[in-house]
Amino acid sequence: MALPGILFFFIFSYLPMFGVVIAFKDYNFADGIFGSPWTGFNNFEFFFTSPDLFRVTYNTLFLNALFIGCGTFVAVLTAILLSEIRSRIGARIFQTFIFFPYFISWIVVSLFLGTFLATEKGIINQLLVEFGLSRVEFMNRPGLWPAILVLVYLWKTTGYGVVIYLAAIAGINPEYYEAARIDGANRLQQIMRILLPQLRPTILVLLILAVGRIFYGDFGMIYALVGDNGQLYPTTDVIDTYVFRSMRTLGDMGMTSAVGLYQSLMGLLMVVAANWLSKKLSDENKGVLY
Repeated sequence: MALPGILFFFIFSYLPMFGVVIAFKDYNFADGIFGSPWTGFNNFEFFFTSPDLFRVTYNTLFLNALFIGCGTFVAVLTAILLSEIRSRIGARIFQTFIFFPYFISWIVVSLFLGTFLATEKGIINQLLVEFGLSRVEFMNRPGLWPAILVLVYLWKTTGYGVVIYLAAIAGINPEYYEAARIDGANRLQQIMRILLPQLRPTILVLLILAVGRIFYGDFGMIYALVGDNGQLYPTTDVIDTYVFRSMRTLGDMGMTSAVGLYQSLMGLLMVVAANWLSKKLSDENKGVLY
């Protein structure tokens, strides 16, 4: 039963690990991975000596922190609200509406966003004009885009987190609520004293897994929504989009592999640090992952 899963991870996760040596080589397709000459740490200089290093790293961490923090809060809150709906049909309808955007491609989302944000015919600007306000050139206002990206991210991905938290809520022993009601606890007290503590392990696991990818920008999202609009780079350019543009210009796989290795190592350190912190804060002195 486990063989297909083992083969999948071995072929697509473990075998590609040998390609990490590309980060230390002057890779060319003719000689292949192991035949290309070694360059030491020269490939890392491309990124670490770049004047854009701080900007793209800050944007990556800042946007991911917003995505993780806001995404967790909204998903937990929405799951709690949905769990309070007594009508099973009503709950399923709301779940469907919330979960449906998760299956929409970022390319399609970018078309929707363009319809809303266009300067001349965008829905938002038309509403602003109707209220006597001036139009906003969203595509030339980088300061607005962290908020725009967070809102779009929440609209598209909240449903996925809600499903996970609803499953965790469904697994809570109903006897806890019954005992609380006997003791006179109202619904808010039951949520604060029973539901949220029971959700804590699930929240911590998802947070730690998300922290492991905090150095990875959501390339599909950022590039689909922002594209090559240089006006927005100050607040939207992340490590992945920066490396992608460099790859198109230089065509050097060694340099891009070096940045990927850096992201992976930093992600590993962040996961270990987050698990260590959860262990210190835990009453049982036990980490979430180990």
